[in-house]
Amino acid sequence: MSTPMNRDELRSALENAIQGKSANKSPFSLAWAEGSLSREHLARWAENHYHYVGPFADYLAYIYARTPDHMTDAKDFLLANMYEEEIGGDRHTDLLIRFAEACGTTRARVTDQENMSPTTRALQSWCYAVAMREDPVVAVAGLVVGLESQVPSIYRKQTPTLRDKYGFSDEEVEFFDLHIVSDEIHGERGYQIVLEHATTVEMQQRCIKICEVGAQMRLLYTTALYNDYVAPELALAA
Repeated sequence: MSTPMNRDELRSALENAIQGKSANKSPFSLAWAEGSLSREHLARWAENHYHYVGPFADYLAYIYARTPDHMTDAKDFLLANMYEEEIGGDRHTDLLIRFAEACGTTRARVTDQENMSPTTRALQSWCYAVAMREDPVVAVAGLVVGLESQVPSIYRKQTPTLRDKYGFSDEEVEFFDLHIVSDEIHGERGYQIVLEHATTVEMQQRCIKICEVGAQMRLLYTTALYNDYVAPELALAA
């Protein structure tokens, strides 16, 4: 490709890079939506998920620090996103721990890095590496578009099951309700930043590729949860 894509073409390319690789396709997500996981399985998810999303404000802070001052829209978005994660209302990680405790685990177990699977550790490390090393626009594409924009579609399938099948209260699933709304807004803001600032062929291709890799990383992480915690139990039962 010798000329940059227009905004509509780039938007489609970014969406296509994620399509088919959403964590919705993982066996863990499918079992969750069907209501066939145990509360213990959900507790293991929460213990791992904390170490992926817990540092999200840190990831954004690294991007913010390297974003040029003239990209005011991007800096404002990153700062607002960090504020929502850590200060604006209930801290998101506290809501996740509330859900984890309702599943039967403890705050101490959730925050203990020893309870993180190797694949979760790999996803966390990838997020840090992208935030610290990639061009800020590429980093937004990877972490906000490739990862964060997926969240509403995932949680919309899982949250009704938490209420209807498992009997969790509204307070216990507030983490999911919040992210269905906030991450839809964040994902769209991420798209707009990439569409505005990825204006060369080389930059657009880097953004498309990192979206694809980000989606693959989240799918791998979620699939590993099934392989690590659910599949062994099924094998023993068989």
